[in-house]
Amino acid sequence: MFLYLFQIWLATFLSVLPKQTKELCSQSNTSFNTGEKITYTIFYNVIGLYVNAGDAQFTVTPTKWEGDAAYAFTATGNSNRKYDWIFKVRDKYESIVDSKTLLPYFFSRSINEGSFHQNQTLAFNQKSNEVTTQKGASFKAADCTFDVISAVYAVRNLDFSNLQVNEKVYLNFFLDNELFPSYFKYLGKEIIQTRFGKFKAIKIAPLLVKGSMFEGGELMTIWVTDDDNHIPIRIETPIIVGSIKVDMKSYQGLRHPLTAMIEVE
Repeated sequence: MFLYLFQIWLATFLSVLPKQTKELCSQSNTSFNTGEKITYTIFYNVIGLYVNAGDAQFTVTPTKWEGDAAYAFTATGNSNRKYDWIFKVRDKYESIVDSKTLLPYFFSRSINEGSFHQNQTLAFNQKSNEVTTQKGASFKAADCTFDVISAVYAVRNLDFSNLQVNEKVYLNFFLDNELFPSYFKYLGKEIIQTRFGKFKAIKIAPLLVKGSMFEGGELMTIWVTDDDNHIPIRIETPIIVGSIKVDMKSYQGLRHPLTAMIEVE
């Protein structure tokens, strides 16, 4: 479910401005190192009570791609085993990216949600702006095209201090054989209390298009730590029935001290 939230978050943005896309693409990595692992708990609320619905984990490991240094980003999502009899989820996403540009070489996902199962791989050629599926079909991309996982890590490297409140940040990503021009809105800074502790946070919001799960509009809110790590620490969003909250549960291998944390629960 958590991975699905990220996917919907990115896949339902609107519009694109090339200037901002290039600025995002030209960044170097300053926010994470190999060995980073962050885990999350997903809570579902339908009658005013939050229920632990599952967990997710994001990891960064070193690898190589055709002899060049690369990062492997892996994200897994699992439903709470107590509720597997209702709806079992075992999802895995992986992105292998250039260690300098964070642009993807390769993306894969294995989705196992109830009776629905899907496996997909994508090979990215950033020079020719093409994406090739495991079935050999090729699609045109754009300069600086991400997949849904590499996009998350790219956004973490933004210099939020240069943004004005309500300013939009743009990027392109490829999913389901389609190129999505995307953006999110910067909403400023605030202090939030999570189940992990109290944090100084940066607040951002995607613009969602109404669909089978989400209402339309800027209703999803994402908070990342207001320090050099820019870790997502909370996501909140209403859905068609109820709402979802995602809180960071644990972390290890951070590149920088977690100075955004004011106190621990």
